[in-house]
This record gives sequence, C-alpha cells and structure tokens, in this order.
Amino acid sequence: MKMNLPNKLTLFRVILIPFFVAVLLTDCFGAASKWVALSIFVIASLTDLLDGKIARKYNLVTTFGKFADPLADKLLVISAMICLVELSKLKSWIVTVIVAREFIISGFRIIAAEKDVVIAASWWGKFKTTFQMIMVIMLIADIDLEGWRIASAVVTYIALILTVISLVDYIIKNKNVMTDRS
Repeated sequence: MKMNLPNKLTLFRVILIPFFVAVLLTDCFGAASKWVALSIFVIASLTDLLDGKIARKYNLVTTFGKFADPLADKLLVISAMICLVELSKLKSWIVTVIVAREFIISGFRIIAAEKDVVIAASWWGKFKTTFQMIMVIMLIADIDLEGWRIASAVVTYIALILTVISLVDYIIKNKNVMTDRS
C-alpha cells in the first residue's frame, strides 16, 4: 500500500507517542524535559490539523486515514493524560470519563460498520479533541502562576464537559444503530 502525505502524517503522530511519553516521564533532558515533551506533543497535535486539511483539500481521504487518524488522536491524547495522572497533574476520574467516552463511541462505530452505517465526526467531537489537546499543553507547561493554574482547571473542566456533550450528541444522533431495525 502506497502511503499518501496525510496518512504519513498520521503514522508520524503515532511514532511520536512513545518518544513523548519517555521524555515526559523521565528527566532525560534535565529541567528542559517538560519543554521537549511539550514540543513533541504540539508537533504531534499539529499533524492532526494538517493531515485532515490536506486529505480534504487534495481529495486524499482513504479508508486507512478514516480509521487511523481518530485512533492516532485517541492514542496521543490518552497517553498524555495517563502520563499527567502519573505526574499528579490530572485526576484519574477525569481520564476515566474521557476514556469511557472513547470506548463507547468506538463500540457505536463498530456496530454501525457492521450495518454499513458511517458515523461521521461531529463538531462536538472536534471541539472536545481541541480542548483536550489544549488541556494537555497547559498541564504539561505547568507555569507557576495562579492565573495559569486557574485557566488550566477551567480548560480541563471545559474538555470534560465537551467530552460528555459529544457522547450524548453521538448517542442521540445514532441511537438507531443500536436497534435491530437500522
């Protein structure tokens, strides 16, 4: 299979994840480790923006991309959040809610695929992913200012709320997938 540029960007994002995790959880770069990890995360996040724009603009949307792109996003963000729990910068219950949403949506998508129904990404889901990425960036940066900590907490709860809203939106819009009649 020949890989187009959007698919290469998606694959690159997945390849960056273990490097991001290793740098974030170790002091391999000393005091600069969090900034190096943050840089890797931002680069990986930007590939998410680029791959979709390029795929749509140049009509390079593929079955592999439809599968791998959202999976790469989930792997990147969930890996980051688990690391943030390990570093005591994020509560595990928040990550549990976010991961549970991803499992539920993945289940919906599997059932829909068996019925030849495509569940498109919603704007709620895109906002959710954007706020989760901003949350991760803010929590990794962890700037020692009261205003930064408050803003980080606000963004975290917005990401959590968008996670729940996007789940409810998916369920309501696709409830027919769960019936035997669809």
